[in-house]
Amino acid sequence: MAVRIFVTGGTFDKEYNEIDGKLFFKDTHLKEMLMLGRCDVDFSIRTLMMVDSLEMTDADRQLILENCKTASENQIIITHGTDTMEITAHVLGQAAIPGKIIVLTGAMIPYKFGSSDGLFNLGSALAFVQTLSPGVYIAMNGRYFTWNNVRKNRNRGQFEELV
Repeated sequence: MAVRIFVTGGTFDKEYNEIDGKLFFKDTHLKEMLMLGRCDVDFSIRTLMMVDSLEMTDADRQLILENCKTASENQIIITHGTDTMEITAHVLGQAAIPGKIIVLTGAMIPYKFGSSDGLFNLGSALAFVQTLSPGVYIAMNGRYFTWNNVRKNRNRGQFEELV
């Protein structure tokens, strides 16, 4: 069974402009990352948007939701910025899309920096999307969290359970 990957941007896909010192979006690095990881899973990638999650709107989240609902695949990964990942997870979780396993993942450090956690998080998301029961999850730092029991601990730079 194929895995659908929706790209939304976030730190995962940011690059560094050496001239002005700013981070920016050019293109997704997902295919390169999957090749580097020697991924043997049948997958399909679609870029929905390339935005920092702090700039993501309700309309953007509805676009993500509609694409999840209409995807023919039951296993879906969404690359997403970590700052508002749990908000998007709530939108998807409350929609209760039957029969779909949706895993959101991201990175604290851009992939192009070389020391990124993105490759590890993507690999974890691929494993989780193939093994978890239908529902909405966040996969970060080798762990998964249900959509309604997670928050980003900004002091530690990690996701954690609410209870």
